[in-house]
Amino acid sequence: MKRLYKSTDDEFMEFHKREIGVSQPRNFTRRISASEVTVKRLDLYGKLNGHEGCVNTIDFNATGDVLVSGSDDRRVILWDWATRKSKLSYSSGHMDNIFQARFMPFTDDRKVVTAAADGQVRLGLLLGNGQVETKRLGRHQGRVHNLAVEPGSPYILYSCSEDGFVQHVGCHMLNSATKILCCSSFMENNKQSSSSVRLNSIVIDPRNPNYFAVGGSDEYARVYDIRMYQMDASHNTDRPVNTFCPHHLIETHEVHITALAYSSSSELLVSYNDELIYLFQKNMGLGSSPLSSQGEDAKKLDEPQVYSGHRNSRTVKGVSFFGPGDEYVMSGSDCGRIFIWKKKGAKLVRLMVGDRHIVNQLAPHPYIPVLATCGIEKTIKLWTPSSKNVTPLPRDVQKIMEANKRGREDHSRATLTPDVIMHVLRMHRRQALAYVERRHTRGDIESDEDDGGEAYVLGFSDGDTEGASECSIS
Repeated sequence: MKRLYKSTDDEFMEFHKREIGVSQPRNFTRRISASEVTVKRLDLYGKLNGHEGCVNTIDFNATGDVLVSGSDDRRVILWDWATRKSKLSYSSGHMDNIFQARFMPFTDDRKVVTAAADGQVRLGLLLGNGQVETKRLGRHQGRVHNLAVEPGSPYILYSCSEDGFVQHVGCHMLNSATKILCCSSFMENNKQSSSSVRLNSIVIDPRNPNYFAVGGSDEYARVYDIRMYQMDASHNTDRPVNTFCPHHLIETHEVHITALAYSSSSELLVSYNDELIYLFQKNMGLGSSPLSSQGEDAKKLDEPQVYSGHRNSRTVKGVSFFGPGDEYVMSGSDCGRIFIWKKKGAKLVRLMVGDRHIVNQLAPHPYIPVLATCGIEKTIKLWTPSSKNVTPLPRDVQKIMEANKRGREDHSRATLTPDVIMHVLRMHRRQALAYVERRHTRGDIESDEDDGGEAYVLGFSDGDTEGASECSIS
């Protein structure tokens, strides 16, 4: 209770300093936005209704006045979030669930790039005559979960996929994607492995865009220097300049990375499936060959900050920073709640119900303490510091976290019998055959693009929604 009064007093003092002219307007705004009281006053501002399937991706534009979303219904919607109304809605041209939608910078929000389970990277070009032209920019041989836009560039982005490849994509040319590397598993004696890592996440260091990090189906977050690679993966080898992994997870082969995030000071946030979230400083890296960095050398490294209490098991969840100076870390959870921790010290400061099932993605506003979230439900939720009350943690917070912890531990103890393994393999084969069949049934569309990169021109429509596929939780 004393801490609560202290936070309220600090907020009052900031207002007092502002009134007497001691605090500059910009500093005042940043301090209030970063205060713990502001986080504890976050409340549901409203819901955005319009998608017909699970919403898998949300992203604010550079100025923060427009939100873009993508869904299992394969549609992209642009929202005026302040009025909670849809501005534009269009069919993306994807053949499967959309996993990522991003605005390209310095394009007046007229270029939206998307990635999906069909392996495609596509561009939506918003025309001035009330139409959207969609084009395929590139394709992977596996699902594409994540895109990374080069800071300040209206043309360049990178994609990563479950096929293990990272591609360089140019928005100004059709089918311009080029493979720059294939992420491979680590082996003893620095040998090159033939086994690729299925990639889930790619992020670019905001302080030095020459560096990007990827994470996927093993325990290592890898950092690469783009200057070391030619735009042709056939002549490139997998050479990360640094790797990050908690000491106790090295060579466990039992976890994988679902999401990464860079802070404004180049700290790397790593979220693991059915494990925890870790914050790495630059000096915590294992080097380019983590298997040769074990033993005494690894023990000398500082341990990363750990964030716990949530559960990340059933979906590919995101992770993010929050606050004007990245003062907070936030994640969704299988229990349907939003977890917000102080970055320094990892104290849990807020726990909110964000979905009836699972919260997957969280998008912070670029300037003000506003948050957008989405999950298994078909709606997007908006959160603003509009509550009159300073909300404490719920009384059953320990019970919630213990249940999530038990779920993680029970899952880690589970053993796969040969029967279960064969069942999973049969399911995977059926899904692959169904995917191929869908591709063949849409062969006329695909052949149009393959022959000449012909684009679809789609009019805006509020009611024209394609049949939504069922939410995928695996």
